[in-house]
Amino acid sequence: MVKKMVADLIHAGMLLLTMWLQMEAAAAAGTLKVDLTEEEGSDGNTISHSQTLVQRLEALLVQGNGSDVSLRVETPNADEVKVIQAHSLVLSLQSQVFEEMLLSRNSSTMVLRESSDCAAVFDKFIRYLYCGDISLRLDQATPLHKLASKYQVQSLQQGVTQYMTQNLARDSPSGHVAGWYEYALQAGDVVLRDSCLQYLAWNLTMVLQSGEWVTISNQLLMTLLQRSDLVLQSEMELFAALEAWIIQNEPDGLTVENALRAVRYAMMPPRELFHLQTQSTVLARYQESVRDLLYMSYQFHSASPLQMAKYFDVNCSLFVPRNYLSTVWGSPWIINNPTRDDRSTSFQTQLGPSSHDASKRVTWNALFSPRWLPLSMRPMYTETGAMQPTRVEGGRPRIIITPATSSADFAGVNFQKTVLVMAQHHGKLIVKHVYNFHQSTEENGDFLAEANLYRRTSDYLIDSSLFLHVVVKPLYQTLITNKN
Repeated sequence: MVKKMVADLIHAGMLLLTMWLQMEAAAAAGTLKVDLTEEEGSDGNTISHSQTLVQRLEALLVQGNGSDVSLRVETPNADEVKVIQAHSLVLSLQSQVFEEMLLSRNSSTMVLRESSDCAAVFDKFIRYLYCGDISLRLDQATPLHKLASKYQVQSLQQGVTQYMTQNLARDSPSGHVAGWYEYALQAGDVVLRDSCLQYLAWNLTMVLQSGEWVTISNQLLMTLLQRSDLVLQSEMELFAALEAWIIQNEPDGLTVENALRAVRYAMMPPRELFHLQTQSTVLARYQESVRDLLYMSYQFHSASPLQMAKYFDVNCSLFVPRNYLSTVWGSPWIINNPTRDDRSTSFQTQLGPSSHDASKRVTWNALFSPRWLPLSMRPMYTETGAMQPTRVEGGRPRIIITPATSSADFAGVNFQKTVLVMAQHHGKLIVKHVYNFHQSTEENGDFLAEANLYRRTSDYLIDSSLFLHVVVKPLYQTLITNKN
């Protein structure tokens, strides 16, 4: 009975508040009366005073006129209390959680216990419920996302997630991407989690040089170390950063051993391996844990891949390159005015990461076509029987990368090509997309599918140019099938 009476009171309050808002909006609009139903034969024009209504709602919140509920926001230690005069109608319309709380309350005051960071932005959260917009800083994103999730305000939750994914490259005093990843993992926000992890993996060199690196968790560290799509200068750069993380965090022995075993020592030349064994204090302490990996790496550098494949599984991660930016494995490629015509370039890479192939070079020819149609979508012959050109209007961008010559040394080696598409966000050059293929980006099907290269303000262009970095990764999977 009491619950029904409370519900009736809330309903009556909602009706009164609705009438009051309508009167306020009408007063703001003068004596104009508009029939919002679209009549037959109307020209479709709309008269809107929504902005005025929002201003009235904001004033309603600020002044507390017609308030029928007090929100008392307390922190866990009750050292900070914030009281906000609110209206049941607005809270109930925006949040089902608030609606249920209002139905079950016993007084005009609702006590809400929030963490200190959420309490600090609670007034912003309530203002969003009234006005539908919000301004925020990087350090306010997580607590606002927490509040939106807790009170099931999906529009705000999605908006904050979008804000966070669009501001991963922003500068902050202590870094924020790793913290956002940990929060997204805990909150179950898959979109934010994957966006943060992708940014960290594709821009790892920048992350390693920031103060944020040594603060990442054990779990995030291992997640990154196990990925083959990390974009960084070299494996040695990764080991140096890992050593700094270990020294700073002093984790347990098992964590250190697992992390050290995730390093791809075979991707380091022997001179760097010798340096590690003689200079690294961390490796000196845990060398027994990785002795087998170091031994296999030295063998990998002393023998040909074909010989190695007879005795070892060269398909394991130890022998798989990451996306190294070193000139040994690829080349940057800046294409000015990319919609103009076809472009080509040539570059050289080392045949493979093994020292056995260190002196062998492969020359690669790369062709970029801004407007190319696959054969299945292209008319083959004109009326006179002449072959149509391969470039036609309405096509899509395409890159083909092929070796300039063939060689017996290529036997048993697959060359995976990776194109990194760069973009400029908040003054930083970051990796926006990564495409993997064996010969042509046509294998992907979505190469630059979302890019509008004709628009000067395109996110994919920097000073009207397309910034790419081509990486060639020698892989030895084909050798495994030949083993007895």
